[in-house]
Amino acid sequence: MWLKYFTKYLEKDFPHFLADKAWNYKDDLCVVGAANLADVTKDTSWNQYITASGKWLIDDSGNVANWIEGENNIDKISFGKSLMILRDLTGKAKYAQAVDRAYAFLKQYPRTATGNLWHKDIYPNQVWLDGLYMAMPFYARYIAEIGENRWDDIMDQFESAHKLLWNEKTKLYFHGCDISRKMDWADPETGCNSATWLRAEGWYMMALVDVYELAVTNTKRARELATLLKQGLDGILQYQDNKTSMFFQVVDLADFPNNYPETSGSAMIAYALMKGARLGMLPKEYWDKGSQVLDGIRDTYLKNEGGRYRLHGICASAGLGAGPDSHNRKDRTGKADYYISEAQMVDNQHGSAACMMAVSEQLRR
Repeated sequence: MWLKYFTKYLEKDFPHFLADKAWNYKDDLCVVGAANLADVTKDTSWNQYITASGKWLIDDSGNVANWIEGENNIDKISFGKSLMILRDLTGKAKYAQAVDRAYAFLKQYPRTATGNLWHKDIYPNQVWLDGLYMAMPFYARYIAEIGENRWDDIMDQFESAHKLLWNEKTKLYFHGCDISRKMDWADPETGCNSATWLRAEGWYMMALVDVYELAVTNTKRARELATLLKQGLDGILQYQDNKTSMFFQVVDLADFPNNYPETSGSAMIAYALMKGARLGMLPKEYWDKGSQVLDGIRDTYLKNEGGRYRLHGICASAGLGAGPDSHNRKDRTGKADYYISEAQMVDNQHGSAACMMAVSEQLRR
């Protein structure tokens, strides 16, 4: 069922998204998902969808789509993951050169007073959980390849994010922290928003396992990531929905009006549970917990409609503050009602690609 869905998705939907909008981090997630499927199934036909996507990411002159000179946007560091995969599949110099540019971009990237890469120029002095996944797996893979010892910086980024965003009372993470305490959504004492958004937790947990996979052979501090992972997953597992085995859009408020089990964040948690168990970050029984979440997504939201599977229950987008498009949104308050109000989208890349990654882990058993 899943593989049939992914095949049609990468054949039909992914190219449509690429043609409709400039390359963004959601497209990187699809590339990573397809690469994971190729690796675990040993079926190289999955790679055709990756190589076909390259024309939307970079042109023959080496110009990378949606990279703007002088702009600092942590989402666009994520492009480095796709560029690495395309470099390795094709051997083309333009991809290798762009990978180096992505790392140079990261090295000069501005930081908050706490030492974290800030989220974007339009969100200065802010640390969002999303940003850990956008930057850290690429950062780790690049320095592992070239033998550059900047592992302490990566470890410190995770530790700092934990200190800033961890809610000891709920055992969950807040979405973001404004170090400057200037944003309307920021608590004047902690700088954090007030609610726990599921996909933000998912980004962070995926970043932990992906970086650990590389860090474990490169730094003695790698086990710090395993400690953070188990603590975070134990926290969120308290809130698992008994009916669907999934997690809610606003994690700890199951009874909040219109709250719903959300696909993308649940898939990310499933991936982190299974991969964390496979890598030895977690006890082996956590693999079963992750597989249960993934099966719950399939049974709840993967629906055969007119002879084709479609994936439902995916939050299309969410953020904090004015927003990157209009710069004047007033509703992105970081509160529970805001996250629930954001639109759901069938077959959105966040959910479909995260499920590719989680299914890949399930198939490795």
